Amino acid sequence: MLSNLPPVAPSARISSIDLDETTILRRNDDIEQERRVAVFDLIEDNVFKPLRIWDSGYHGPYAVRLAVHDGRLSMEISDGREGHEGELLETIMLGMGRFRRSIREYFAICESYYQAIRKASAKEIETIDMARRGVHNHAAELLLERLEGKVETDFPTARRLFTLICVLHIKA
Repeated sequence: MLSNLPPVAPSARISSIDLDETTILRRNDDIEQERRVAVFDLIEDNVFKPLRIWDSGYHGPYAVRLAVHDGRLSMEISDGREGHEGELLETIMLGMGRFRRSIREYFAICESYYQAIRKASAKEIETIDMARRGVHNHAAELLLERLEGKVETDFPTARRLFTLICVLHIKA
């Protein structure tokens, strides 16, 4: 994890995030709520420092657009300053192969969790939620590894980004 890094400048953050809605075919209410919470929490508190852009002199904030093209995550990073939004600064592409299992596991455990909320005991819900957090945490660690050398971020930001990556993978 990146806990040993020096403090990051307050401008090293995401000021807005957008998902490529054309890749999402449907969302149920539970998934839509997770998306809203992840976006809100991400904008409120995140660490995001694209290293090439930072080294070239642009120090944020950043507008990010996530999309999936040909099995790869496209992370379009643009100028996020008020009044300057939209100038594309860099696109980072990440192969999604290493995330497929985590995404499948996350969808399966979330489905169990949503069903349990409606009819299971508090103990059963807690057990499923612990498993869900475990899958989510593992996937966030994987995302941190994949972003290493490209984007400096923290664990909570990686967790929220993984949630949004999952939303992009809803197909039917």
